[in-house]
Amino acid sequence: MNENDKKKQLSLEFASEPEKSELAESAEVIDGEVLEWVCHPAKQNKTRTAIVTVFIVLVILGIYFWTFSAFFTILAVIILTGSLAAYYFPTRYTLTENEILIRTTTQRQTKKWSQYRSYYPDKNGVLLSPFVRPSRLENFRGVYVRFSGNKDAVMAFVIRKIEEIRKRERGETA
Repeated sequence: MNENDKKKQLSLEFASEPEKSELAESAEVIDGEVLEWVCHPAKQNKTRTAIVTVFIVLVILGIYFWTFSAFFTILAVIILTGSLAAYYFPTRYTLTENEILIRTTTQRQTKKWSQYRSYYPDKNGVLLSPFVRPSRLENFRGVYVRFSGNKDAVMAFVIRKIEEIRKRERGETA
Protein backbone atom coordinates (compact mmCIF):
# COMPACT_ATOMS: atom_id res chain seq x y z
CA MET A 1 0.00 0.00 0.00
CA ASN A 2 1.53 3.32 -1.03
CA GLU A 3 1.47 6.57 0.97
CA ASN A 4 -1.57 8.06 -0.84
CA ASP A 5 -3.66 4.94 -0.21
CA LYS A 6 -2.79 5.09 3.50
CA LYS A 7 -3.88 8.74 3.66
CA LYS A 8 -7.17 7.90 1.93
CA GLN A 9 -7.77 5.00 4.30
CA LEU A 10 -7.21 7.16 7.39
CA SER A 11 -9.25 10.08 6.08
CA LEU A 12 -12.53 11.00 7.74
CA GLU A 13 -13.80 12.99 4.75
CA PHE A 14 -17.43 12.79 3.62
CA ALA A 15 -16.64 11.49 0.12
CA SER A 16 -14.24 8.75 -0.82
CA GLU A 17 -12.91 10.14 -4.10
CA PRO A 18 -10.15 12.74 -3.82
CA GLU A 19 -11.85 15.34 -6.01
CA LYS A 20 -15.10 14.99 -4.04
CA SER A 21 -13.47 15.20 -0.62
CA GLU A 22 -11.89 18.55 -1.39
CA LEU A 23 -15.12 20.55 -1.53
CA ALA A 24 -14.52 24.09 -2.63
CA GLU A 25 -16.31 27.17 -1.36
CA SER A 26 -17.93 27.53 -4.77
CA ALA A 27 -19.76 25.12 -7.05
CA GLU A 28 -17.89 22.37 -8.78
CA VAL A 29 -19.31 20.15 -11.49
CA ILE A 30 -18.02 16.58 -11.60
CA ASP A 31 -18.72 14.52 -14.74
CA GLY A 32 -21.75 16.72 -15.51
CA GLU A 33 -23.84 14.74 -12.99
CA VAL A 34 -22.92 16.06 -9.54
CA LEU A 35 -22.86 19.59 -8.18
CA GLU A 36 -21.17 20.06 -4.79
CA TRP A 37 -20.42 23.11 -2.66
CA VAL A 38 -20.10 24.38 0.88
CA CYS A 39 -22.18 27.30 2.13
CA HIS A 40 -20.89 29.11 5.21
CA PRO A 41 -22.81 32.39 5.69
CA ALA A 42 -20.70 33.48 8.68
CA LYS A 43 -17.57 33.53 6.51
CA GLN A 44 -19.29 35.30 3.62
CA ASN A 45 -20.21 38.43 5.58
CA LYS A 46 -17.71 39.02 8.37
CA THR A 47 -19.12 42.42 9.39
CA ARG A 48 -22.60 41.00 9.95
CA THR A 49 -21.09 38.03 11.79
CA ALA A 50 -19.18 40.33 14.16
CA ILE A 51 -22.30 42.40 14.89
CA VAL A 52 -24.48 39.32 15.50
CA THR A 53 -21.83 37.75 17.72
CA VAL A 54 -21.51 40.90 19.85
CA PHE A 55 -25.31 41.06 20.14
CA ILE A 56 -25.49 37.40 21.23
CA VAL A 57 -22.76 37.93 23.85
CA LEU A 58 -24.66 40.98 25.18
CA VAL A 59 -27.90 38.99 25.36
CA ILE A 60 -26.17 36.16 27.22
CA LEU A 61 -24.54 38.60 29.65
CA GLY A 62 -27.90 40.33 30.09
CA ILE A 63 -29.56 37.03 30.94
CA TYR A 64 -26.85 36.22 33.46
CA PHE A 65 -27.00 39.60 35.21
CA TRP A 66 -30.80 39.60 35.14
CA THR A 67 -31.19 36.11 36.62
CA PHE A 68 -27.78 35.42 38.26
CA SER A 69 -28.37 31.83 37.23
CA ALA A 70 -25.76 29.69 35.52
CA PHE A 71 -28.56 27.33 34.41
CA PHE A 72 -30.47 30.00 32.49
CA THR A 73 -27.23 31.37 31.02
CA ILE A 74 -26.19 27.95 29.73
CA LEU A 75 -29.73 27.37 28.45
CA ALA A 76 -29.56 30.69 26.56
CA VAL A 77 -26.21 29.72 25.00
CA ILE A 78 -27.63 26.36 23.87
CA ILE A 79 -30.80 27.90 22.42
CA LEU A 80 -28.99 30.71 20.62
CA THR A 81 -26.29 28.41 19.24
CA GLY A 82 -28.88 25.89 18.06
CA SER A 83 -31.06 28.49 16.40
CA LEU A 84 -28.12 30.07 14.55
CA ALA A 85 -26.25 26.85 13.68
CA ALA A 86 -27.08 27.16 9.96
CA TYR A 87 -25.44 30.60 9.97
CA TYR A 88 -22.34 29.86 12.06
CA PHE A 89 -21.50 26.34 10.84
CA PRO A 90 -20.91 25.19 7.24
CA THR A 91 -23.51 23.28 5.26
CA ARG A 92 -22.42 20.95 2.46
CA TYR A 93 -24.74 20.49 -0.50
CA THR A 94 -24.53 17.73 -3.10
CA LEU A 95 -26.96 17.61 -6.02
CA THR A 96 -26.83 14.36 -7.97
CA GLU A 97 -28.99 12.98 -10.77
CA ASN A 98 -31.27 11.18 -8.27
CA GLU A 99 -31.06 13.01 -4.96
CA ILE A 100 -30.22 16.07 -2.93
CA LEU A 101 -27.83 15.58 -0.01
CA ILE A 102 -27.57 18.26 2.69
CA ARG A 103 -24.97 17.76 5.44
CA THR A 104 -24.66 20.01 8.48
CA THR A 105 -22.66 19.58 11.67
CA THR A 106 -25.51 17.71 13.36
CA GLN A 107 -27.57 16.07 10.61
CA ARG A 108 -27.61 14.57 7.16
CA GLN A 109 -30.66 14.94 4.90
CA THR A 110 -31.16 12.95 1.73
CA LYS A 111 -34.11 13.80 -0.51
CA LYS A 112 -35.13 12.32 -3.85
CA TRP A 113 -35.66 14.72 -6.76
CA SER A 114 -38.94 12.92 -7.48
CA GLN A 115 -40.41 14.50 -4.32
CA TYR A 116 -40.31 18.02 -5.76
CA ARG A 117 -42.67 19.65 -8.25
CA SER A 118 -41.72 23.35 -8.21
CA TYR A 119 -39.02 25.76 -7.12
CA TYR A 120 -38.85 29.36 -5.90
CA PRO A 121 -35.50 31.14 -6.14
CA ASP A 122 -34.54 34.23 -4.15
CA LYS A 123 -31.25 36.08 -3.67
CA ASN A 124 -29.86 33.61 -1.09
CA GLY A 125 -31.07 30.25 -2.37
CA VAL A 126 -33.90 28.25 -3.87
CA LEU A 127 -36.86 26.61 -2.15
CA LEU A 128 -37.73 23.21 -3.62
CA SER A 129 -41.42 22.51 -3.07
CA PRO A 130 -43.35 19.23 -3.27
CA PHE A 131 -46.42 21.15 -4.45
CA VAL A 132 -47.24 22.15 -8.04
CA ARG A 133 -48.76 25.47 -6.95
CA PRO A 134 -47.79 27.76 -4.06
CA SER A 135 -48.93 26.43 -0.69
CA ARG A 136 -48.50 27.48 2.91
CA LEU A 137 -47.11 24.04 3.69
CA GLU A 138 -44.14 24.23 1.32
CA ASN A 139 -41.91 25.91 3.92
CA PHE A 140 -42.42 22.85 6.14
CA ARG A 141 -42.34 20.11 3.50
CA GLY A 142 -39.89 21.63 1.05
CA VAL A 143 -36.14 22.06 1.31
CA TYR A 144 -34.16 25.29 1.04
CA VAL A 145 -30.86 25.10 -0.82
CA ARG A 146 -28.54 28.07 -0.20
CA PHE A 147 -26.28 29.53 -2.85
CA SER A 148 -22.60 30.23 -2.26
CA GLY A 149 -21.60 32.38 -5.23
CA ASN A 150 -22.96 29.69 -7.55
CA LYS A 151 -26.52 30.79 -8.26
CA ASP A 152 -26.35 30.20 -12.02
CA ALA A 153 -24.98 26.65 -11.74
CA VAL A 154 -27.43 25.63 -9.01
CA MET A 155 -30.44 27.13 -10.80
CA ALA A 156 -29.49 25.43 -14.09
CA PHE A 157 -29.28 22.08 -12.28
CA VAL A 158 -32.58 22.61 -10.40
CA ILE A 159 -34.46 23.78 -13.51
CA ARG A 160 -33.21 20.79 -15.50
CA LYS A 161 -34.24 18.29 -12.80
CA ILE A 162 -37.69 19.84 -12.16
CA GLU A 163 -38.39 20.00 -15.90
CA GLU A 164 -37.45 16.30 -16.22
CA ILE A 165 -39.91 15.45 -13.43
CA ARG A 166 -42.68 17.51 -15.05
CA LYS A 167 -42.10 15.80 -18.42
CA ARG A 168 -42.26 12.36 -16.81
CA GLU A 169 -45.52 13.26 -15.06
CA ARG A 170 -47.04 14.41 -18.35
CA GLY A 171 -45.94 11.15 -19.97
CA GLU A 172 -43.41 12.77 -22.29
CA THR A 173 -40.05 11.17 -22.90
CA ALA A 174 -37.16 12.86 -21.17
